[in-house]
Amino acid sequence: MKKDADYVFYELTRSICPNCRRVIDAKVLLRDNKVFLRKRCPDCGPFEALVYADAEAYTAHSKFNKPGTIPLAFNSEIHDGSPHDCGLCPDHQQHTCLGIIEVNSSCNMNCPLCFSEASPGFNLTLEEVEQILDNYVRTEGNPEVVQFSGGEPTIHPQIIDFVKAAKARSIPFVMINTNGKRIAKDDRFLEQLNEVRPSLYFQFDGFDSETYRIIRGEPNILEEKLQALDRLAKIGLSVTLVPAIERGVNEHEVGKIINFAIQHPAVRGINFQPAFHAGRHMAHDPMNRITIPDILRMIEAQTAETFKVTDFVPVPCCFPTCNSVTYAFIDGDKITPLPRIVNVYDYLDYITNRVMPDWSIEIKGALEGLWSSSSVAGSQKSADQLAFSCQACGIPESFTVGDIAQHMIMIMLQDFMDPWTFNQKNLMKCCKEFLLPGGKQIPFCAYNTVGYREKARAQLEAAEPERKRARAEGRAYEPRPITFNFDQPAPQNDLRVLVP
Repeated sequence: MKKDADYVFYELTRSICPNCRRVIDAKVLLRDNKVFLRKRCPDCGPFEALVYADAEAYTAHSKFNKPGTIPLAFNSEIHDGSPHDCGLCPDHQQHTCLGIIEVNSSCNMNCPLCFSEASPGFNLTLEEVEQILDNYVRTEGNPEVVQFSGGEPTIHPQIIDFVKAAKARSIPFVMINTNGKRIAKDDRFLEQLNEVRPSLYFQFDGFDSETYRIIRGEPNILEEKLQALDRLAKIGLSVTLVPAIERGVNEHEVGKIINFAIQHPAVRGINFQPAFHAGRHMAHDPMNRITIPDILRMIEAQTAETFKVTDFVPVPCCFPTCNSVTYAFIDGDKITPLPRIVNVYDYLDYITNRVMPDWSIEIKGALEGLWSSSSVAGSQKSADQLAFSCQACGIPESFTVGDIAQHMIMIMLQDFMDPWTFNQKNLMKCCKEFLLPGGKQIPFCAYNTVGYREKARAQLEAAEPERKRARAEGRAYEPRPITFNFDQPAPQNDLRVLVP
């Protein structure tokens, strides 16, 4: 007797084999109100992974898919097709909202969970960073955000010069990704940060020592992190906490992190990131990974509905299931998420286009600025956009536009793809790019999964002896452009998977 399948075949896409990284077909399947990616490599066999724990939301979020913005220039041509022509190529469907520059590969930690597999290897020169920034300006015109990452960027001896170089090019929002170790101890460095005034993207996974032992390999680093945050508060720098949430490790700490963020004077936002398993990672079950809907439900339960699932709206500039964001006004003990006083869902609905009167176009523009990967928590621009968005409904009387940045918090959820969950459709809308010497801009999830990182790392490390000679001789270093050739297969991935 014939019988129906236990899933709905939703769509066909392209993915990669988690083992050999060959580009292969993949099916998006809906089953038990969850979304799965199923694929088969001719050489390595079948794979399946959970990609989204709410099929109803996954299908409904398509209406938040905003038309892409074309960059002023591309840095590669179409030859082999996505994902092997990244650069960006003309097939890419979005410009760079957020540019990331990995200034070094070294770190003062050795985390078991590290997508960049930080270890000694290279330190970019000022000449390389300036070239990268100039190309960023060439392709974007007026780029809004650049993040300096690593490794641990704060241990690079020229990190302050890099921040100055970005600001000299009128990039308004300059961020440093950090674990906070140097900030906690180095008084001179704190003074330098106070002079250049970057925003901080701050690794913070919870409060339990066991959380830090498993994810970071150091069980006793919480006090150091708290000390760093307190020192940043004293000089008035804005911080976004970045917790990596791993199944069975720190799920119970989501609400506590939010409560802490609301109360700490330095913290203006949180970016929860479901653990993704690229680079260096722990054993995991791809069928039981954490996804954005899981964390949203944790937030609702652990904050006693101070924040609800419906308070979070997909980010339209990338693929809508990759990001979800809310903003909230904090007035003493009263916390009011913005979507409860402005119908954000209607304004950002690009399919049915239910935005009501014509005068609301400007409000829609302000909301698009907030629901964007280029939005920086605690910035004056975000405060202005929040105030303008609420002109029709009124903000709390105790707030003015001048101090609204001190009374709001942004909570974002960002799900990156790994070799098990890689979806070419999502990749082609990615707006977070790694910026490399020579001009290449590689989408985040391609850089960390397809083989770009390994190929770039080999070239950057090979150039390190020449960088050292240039420094020793007191001369400028001529940057070497990073190039990619996928004629040869990428190195095989370490399949540390717990098969159910």
